[in-house]
Amino acid sequence: MTQEEFRRQMAIDVETIEQRMSRFLRSQQPPYEAVLEAMRYSLLGGGKRIRPLLVLWFCRLCGGEDKDALNAACGIEMLHTYSLIHDDLPCMDNDDLRRGRPSCHKAFGEAVALLAGDGLLTMAFEAVCSCPNRERAGQAALELAHFAGARGMIGGQTIDLEQEGKDTPPKLLNRLHRLKTGALIRAACRMGCILGGGTREQIHLADRYGRHLGLAFQIIDDILDVTSTTEDLGKPIGSDAQQHKTTYVTLYGLEKSKEFAAIQTQKALDCLEKLGNARHLVQLTNWLLDRTY
Repeated sequence: MTQEEFRRQMAIDVETIEQRMSRFLRSQQPPYEAVLEAMRYSLLGGGKRIRPLLVLWFCRLCGGEDKDALNAACGIEMLHTYSLIHDDLPCMDNDDLRRGRPSCHKAFGEAVALLAGDGLLTMAFEAVCSCPNRERAGQAALELAHFAGARGMIGGQTIDLEQEGKDTPPKLLNRLHRLKTGALIRAACRMGCILGGGTREQIHLADRYGRHLGLAFQIIDDILDVTSTTEDLGKPIGSDAQQHKTTYVTLYGLEKSKEFAAIQTQKALDCLEKLGNARHLVQLTNWLLDRTY
């Protein structure tokens, strides 16, 4: 598969995901339009859509069809967007820019932003549970709840807050990233396999792939925070340094961090080789290592 073919397929799948998410939003009828507008503003305001793509592509890899996993793909993106809205709030990371636009709380106020995040979180599980195979949908919802909660993403965010202004030891930094960033990526891979009828071995390999990809993804984020620009990233650069947070770059330096990202990426690719028939995922994995935003 050429890079052009990969990008074309990714664009087609992203468009399919965004159309379905827009349909979910139209189905909501809250008593106050401001909340729905804030949800729409954040959910449909751009982004790489990595997590929903992982759900769809792992579903296909395991023999499933798009209809088996599309709603769940939308659901994990809704949950991811809720986490971004809340992360940007003044009580958390206090970021004013997200995806090249004012953060939700800057555009709609803190109270509406908080409620918009809550609305997306609950709608996420509505979307996952509406997948056609209800038994598999229930299993996928349990996976999402596990990896998004206190044992996963929320746990990572808690460590992040507690370590602000402190020197974070390497082992704890690794755990922070595996939870805060990596947990949802693992969930996406596992959910796709479950909804596609994957075997235990396929789910296991997808989980290992997600662990390595999630860590590589965060290391690259740390690198871009010091090498990219606000215009390219669509969010403020240097925010980790301003908040005195330990990152892979501050702990190991730029070149060593690049080595670590490449090592984790290769480990992810090794998992895909064992799975087989993963051309799109191989291209995606390499693209994420080389990304500039």
